[in-house]
Amino acid sequence: MDWTWPTGGKVLTQFVDGGAGKESNKGIDIAGRAGEPVQAAAAGKVVYAGSGLRGYGNLVIVRHNATYLSAYAHNSKILVKEGQTVTRGQKIAEIGSSDADQPKLHFEIRFQGKPVDPLKYLPERR
Repeated sequence: MDWTWPTGGKVLTQFVDGGAGKESNKGIDIAGRAGEPVQAAAAGKVVYAGSGLRGYGNLVIVRHNATYLSAYAHNSKILVKEGQTVTRGQKIAEIGSSDADQPKLHFEIRFQGKPVDPLKYLPERR
């Protein structure tokens, strides 16, 4: 998979694999200003676009292949529909603070349904 950063802000919180009963963060939180673009981190198909999952606000989930999904949470505006094919770097949403304490992007990568550390997949920032 060829991943790219979904937005340009700095990482606020890192991935934490909580384990049994421990505090966890299933992805990373990236700082941003309301309305800034959120881009698809890799090409794929939108399998979810809505606000039905508690704690994620306006959420977009993209399936990249049989093993990888990515999730983009707390958006102010969703710009894609379920079933839509997206390209790597395509604007899919706008940063917001839906179900969050400040405008930010919560970004997850899932491998075979399990959350993995996105920083191990995203290119190093210069």
